[in-house]
Amino acid sequence: MYKKALVIEDDPDIARLVAVNLRDINCITDIASTGIEGLYRATKHPYDIIILDIMLPSMDGIEVCQRIRQEKIVTPIIMLTSKAEEIDKVLALNLGADDYMTKPFSVRELMARVKARIRRFSPDKEPGFFPETSKYESGALVLDSLRHKVTLHKEPVELTAKEFDLLKLFMQHPGKTFTREELLSSVWGYSYHGYEHTVNSHINRLRLKIEKNPANPAYILTVWGVGYKFNDELSQETKQSAT
Repeated sequence: MYKKALVIEDDPDIARLVAVNLRDINCITDIASTGIEGLYRATKHPYDIIILDIMLPSMDGIEVCQRIRQEKIVTPIIMLTSKAEEIDKVLALNLGADDYMTKPFSVRELMARVKARIRRFSPDKEPGFFPETSKYESGALVLDSLRHKVTLHKEPVELTAKEFDLLKLFMQHPGKTFTREELLSSVWGYSYHGYEHTVNSHINRLRLKIEKNPANPAYILTVWGVGYKFNDELSQETKQSAT
């Protein structure tokens, strides 16, 4: 089954190299050479993955990423940049990017990350993928991992790939307290060690989307001095009402 990718990159040699390798993993690829063109394509057409350079003419990749997420588009985004400063990496992740690679990068590693992000974004489309449990419920909140869908009071909730992975991890382990380091390793991977503050910003955005009162959350609770946990009392109530 073919997937569709968008490469937003102003260097034509890099764009063509990435597109050729994407074709080898069955991705039909569109290329945009400016930030404005990339934003237009990303908001007008559906994609399974977006590969986005930070240094772009007309609009930089940071702003493109931010505006894509503002449009409630949850397609996974992998950022590329020739800059290695920590602030760029932190900013990209906090604005909703799912992954980050610094130029020069390994094309083989990039393709591995692309396949992983696509698989997590649309697991129901991957042949041979059968999750052990596809649906998690807690009160009015329902996460369906097979369809990569979240509903609250039966209304859809639009989450980014990282927000979805965070919520799924919490709902899989109600009552378990996770440190920020554990959440970072489980959802982002060990390569992001040292960016625990990224977890805080994603938790805050997730709460804004699922909590009636984010300042007094009912689902994702803060365990002061330790980290976060999912409210196991709500999960227990849901189980009891179903029996």
